[in-house]
Amino acid sequence: MALYTHHLPDWKRNEVEKIKEITGGFTLVGLVDMYGIPASQLQQIRRNLRGIAVIRMARNTLMHHSFDELGGEFEQVRKYINGNSALIYSNENPFRLFKLLEQNKTRMVAKAGQAAPEDIIVPKGPTSFKPGPIVGELQQAGIPAAIEGGKVRIKETKTVVKKGGIINAKQADVLAKLGVKPMDVGLALQVAFYQGAAFEPEVLNIDEQAILNQLGLAAAQAFNLSVNAAIPTAETIGAILTKAEREARSLGVEAPVYVKEIVGAIIGKAYRETAAVQTAVGEY
Repeated sequence: MALYTHHLPDWKRNEVEKIKEITGGFTLVGLVDMYGIPASQLQQIRRNLRGIAVIRMARNTLMHHSFDELGGEFEQVRKYINGNSALIYSNENPFRLFKLLEQNKTRMVAKAGQAAPEDIIVPKGPTSFKPGPIVGELQQAGIPAAIEGGKVRIKETKTVVKKGGIINAKQADVLAKLGVKPMDVGLALQVAFYQGAAFEPEVLNIDEQAILNQLGLAAAQAFNLSVNAAIPTAETIGAILTKAEREARSLGVEAPVYVKEIVGAIIGKAYRETAAVQTAVGEY
């Protein structure tokens, strides 16, 4: 649905035009989730991405106006905009940008009400705490603890919060005291539009080493197929000729075909067979 933009105040109209101008200057436009990022960390991320990506914060309504006016493929951006969205621009490909944003995330303590990004596990073993109220706090958070040798010890490895579970206040407090930092904090790429296609995080989050291993296996299988099927390519012609020569020599020796290149091998085969017969006869 088109938005009415004709009667925007001047400052809003200027912001819409600026967003449109910047969008036209990059090959990639995307949205990032800014939720929970401290100002100091955001400044550091901006410094780390200097020359690679530009982050621009704007009101959601103005982003909607901008992409509505741009039209075409940019209208798709609007459905990804939420309360914590900011714009990100780059000339990198989306896979490279996603990786850079992930590398700029830092681990932080959890806050009450946050969802666990993974199973939060506290291992058994000694702690640095002296006997005191911490024992009861641990137990209230579901972590079995006791006093041993003048120190608080966690009696068994415990999954405090399952992946996707909401962290309560007691759990957040205890995890912070234990130095457990389960939260990845940084810019989370929501979507990247690049060369007419939308790339979501699920597509961009790839295991590069696994992909390289698959490519290596595919290359090896293609090489073997080319050699065994005698389909010559620049990469396999040498192996094909070597294989053909080896098979021709074997055939010539078995036939036998008396040519100077293999006559020595034929004679050697004959000697070996004669010796085998003499050995067999000698056994009787």
